[in-house]
Amino acid sequence: MQLHFKSFLLFLFLASGYYANAQTCSGSLGDPIINFNFGSGANPGSPLPATNYTYTSNDCPVDGSYTVRTNTSNCFGNTWHSISSDHTGNANGYFMLINASVQPSTFYIDTVKGLCPNTTYEFGAWIMNVILPSACNGNANQPNITFSIEKTDGTVLQTNTTGNIPSTASPIWVQKAFLFTTTNAVSDVVLRMVNNAPGGCGNDLALDDITFRPCGPSLTPTITNTASQTTDFCQGEIKSFIFSCTVSAGYINPVYQWQKSFNGNNFTDILGENTTMLQVQYGINSFVGNYRYRLQVSEAGNFASVQCRVSSDPLTVTIKTFPVAIVSSNSPVCEKATILLNSSGGINYDWQGPANFSSTSNQPTIQNAQPQNAGMYIVKVSAANSCFVMDSTNVVLNPAPIAAVSFKTDTICAGSSILLAASGGSSYQWSPATYLSTPQQQNTLAIPLNSIIYNVKVTNSFGCIDSASVDVKVIKVPVVNAGADVITVLGKTNQLMGSISGDYAGFTWSPIDFLLNATTLNPVVNPPTDFQYILTAVAPNNCGSSTDTVQVKIIKGIFIPNAFSPNGDGKNDTWNIPGLEAYPLHTLVVFNRYGQVVFQRKKTFVPWNGFFKGQLLPAGAYTYLIDLNNGTPVLKGSFLLIK
Repeated sequence: MQLHFKSFLLFLFLASGYYANAQTCSGSLGDPIINFNFGSGANPGSPLPATNYTYTSNDCPVDGSYTVRTNTSNCFGNTWHSISSDHTGNANGYFMLINASVQPSTFYIDTVKGLCPNTTYEFGAWIMNVILPSACNGNANQPNITFSIEKTDGTVLQTNTTGNIPSTASPIWVQKAFLFTTTNAVSDVVLRMVNNAPGGCGNDLALDDITFRPCGPSLTPTITNTASQTTDFCQGEIKSFIFSCTVSAGYINPVYQWQKSFNGNNFTDILGENTTMLQVQYGINSFVGNYRYRLQVSEAGNFASVQCRVSSDPLTVTIKTFPVAIVSSNSPVCEKATILLNSSGGINYDWQGPANFSSTSNQPTIQNAQPQNAGMYIVKVSAANSCFVMDSTNVVLNPAPIAAVSFKTDTICAGSSILLAASGGSSYQWSPATYLSTPQQQNTLAIPLNSIIYNVKVTNSFGCIDSASVDVKVIKVPVVNAGADVITVLGKTNQLMGSISGDYAGFTWSPIDFLLNATTLNPVVNPPTDFQYILTAVAPNNCGSSTDTVQVKIIKGIFIPNAFSPNGDGKNDTWNIPGLEAYPLHTLVVFNRYGQVVFQRKKTFVPWNGFFKGQLLPAGAYTYLIDLNNGTPVLKGSFLLIK
């Protein structure tokens, strides 16, 4: 394909110090006037006119052919590298993939037109040896390329040979370059790339990014009073910078031009700035972004064409944006409440405020706020680029009410009422509301059933709240239990089992006849006849009393009936032995005439009704055994069941 430029002639200029005996430019380069990167798109790319090889759309070309691809993989049994992108890392960028012919030959040829006269250029191309080191039993042919610059009539003006390009374990692009200089005589040249190594096994390569760039003296730019080639400041500041550039020898009559680029756009000339020094002013309204400056230099006769200029590295000034700070608080705040400060928009925060307050949190808090905590809180909000803004929020502190109650603690009798009174605010709420007459009033009547703590929430006109509490202790009448009734034998002592639950101020037994140690809840009694004892307990604070009675039944002996008639007439229907109640541990067993047990009881007082297994037994004599379990002999005898 054609590459269009101005008039062009090659010759090697070895006398100049900034490119003598060098393959690449040791001075400064200009922008590429040619940058052929084969384009981009979907596989495969279009055929190239600039080659004598055969085009194939396959991603693995055979000997003497080429293709244009964005990637290739698994070629020839994985003896080639798998390439995933072009030289720049662009996955959609094309490169030329070449399988060399068996005989050395030209694999790339193109005509370059219209370069600048009397200008030194650096020619460069990026090449990859695609054969793996292990291919061909480790003896693969390595690419070896001669670059030739020729007149259009075939006269060779300049050549350069790469030598063998070794294989690598991973795919690596390497740049091959050399210098040449134009005169006034030639405007068009031919670029030829010749494969010097034989084909067969190996000698396979990829080609990308063919460039021609003007080469000139070394340009060393600086920012005055700055060690770096970059500087920055925050938006709104007024700044002035002096840029300068040292230009080495090389041009006979150099011409200078400063250029500017904003936010990555193309560089453009700055009118009137044609010395090696540039002063730049920034005001408070300068736009945020990246400003780049560079000096371009060329011979006087070539100045009109930017293709003839070489450029310094850019000097960069970055105007950084301020953070957008959002600052707030929960003001107004009630005294004793929590102050909540909030800030956002940065990565670092520095708070300062009343009462020597400081914090580096974006959301600091102040517990139990006091009057000295009211006032202006100032925060410095810093962005990641180190720019910062100052902002503030004013915290107003409203006074809290002072809740007061008429008493802290009091005692009442169960069923009585007590007046709860509060002060200090404009509205009141008592809780719990149970047993209160008017829980939303300043004063309320309480009739609690049990001891309870009432809380009152007092609110003032600012909506601020304080609270207080009262402890009401309720004294209940104690619950008295004189114990279970006692059945005992005449002359035997027994102990009463009295108990009292709840608070009590004292207790008494009455009467005290036949009672030992009446000052205890478990006195010993031994009455001669049936007797009744009363246990009385008195509540504290004269809150009443309660009583309970226990019966003591005296049995003079055991009477064992000798007959009974379970005929349902209501008379002697069961065989019952009075007096056994005095012996709660006794055992009673009844046998029929065959010795079979037909009734028995232990520690119970149920009489026998004459039935066994649901059937009324026949009339006749039955035998009994009674063991009182008190160490006395077992009682034995018989009785009649009469129908």
